Amino acid sequence: MSTDKLILGSSSPRRQELLKQVNLPFSVRTPDIDESQITTNNPIEKVEQLAIRKSQAIPLLDEKEVILTADTVVSYKQQIFEKPKNKKAAIQMISDLSGEMHEVYTGVQIRSSKQELVFVERAEVEFWSLSEEEINWYVSTPDPYDKAGAYGIQSLGAALVKRINGDYATIVGLPISKVVRELRQFSIFPY
Repeated sequence: MSTDKLILGSSSPRRQELLKQVNLPFSVRTPDIDESQITTNNPIEKVEQLAIRKSQAIPLLDEKEVILTADTVVSYKQQIFEKPKNKKAAIQMISDLSGEMHEVYTGVQIRSSKQELVFVERAEVEFWSLSEEEINWYVSTPDPYDKAGAYGIQSLGAALVKRINGDYATIVGLPISKVVRELRQFSIFPY
């Protein structure tokens, strides 16, 4: 039984769904940070720094609270693919990833008044070779525009994915299996 209170520092419905999937009770507090301040091109450093910055933007209101924050990026040929700003950017990202393998990194910070922990998980995703028609169909949907790399593996973007190596939940945005294990040391357990 959990003795502490988990606070998810994210408005992401996908992260919320993953926590619900494993029966982790939580509440949500959304951090307000300027992500453009993190300018590194190293995907591991970027997701670590963003997870930490998001966590620091959320105050602990009592000693029983545990803050969980995360950030996810797609990396292809040493280039970070974040959320596309427009349709042209989404087309370019999906075209670049077509027929190729890329990496997805999710950085996580767990913080209480007594301790903090940061880790990064990595997974690989291979896309099918996509026709111009398939790319145009996908980017005409709302799916690509609020997701790193311009696709969501848990939604319509699943049609683009040929195979994955690693943890599916890392690609969705929260490596839930590792999170559950790490939360034990913060006295947070599924019910």
